[in-house]
Amino acid sequence: MNKKLVNIIGFLVLLILSVVLVSSFFKSIKRIREGDAIIEKTKVKLEKLNEENKKLEEQLKITQSEEFVEKQLRNKLGLAKEGEIVLVLPDNETLKKLAPVIPDEEEVTLKPNWKKWIDLFK
Repeated sequence: MNKKLVNIIGFLVLLILSVVLVSSFFKSIKRIREGDAIIEKTKVKLEKLNEENKKLEEQLKITQSEEFVEKQLRNKLGLAKEGEIVLVLPDNETLKKLAPVIPDEEEVTLKPNWKKWIDLFK
């Protein structure tokens, strides 16, 4: 009977140990998959940031060019080259105030024919 008890206890210990090892194995696989998903998300984010960085570098090159600086000076400060004439137009609200007011056309309501006949014979 002692031998049977030792065999049963040994089998239970082995079974519990196997369950713990299999559980640990699956948890490890789950962590690895989660890590892979995080890596993929980070790669996508990195690609987006690299694209945005390229766009910002292009904008920086454009804004540092002489043509851009000259255009900004002309548009924002109203500066001009020698011999040029600067024409400054008022804003839209001022233009609306200065524009003549055109009255709306009067609405003509058409009378039904029977009312026209009555008006004719009165």
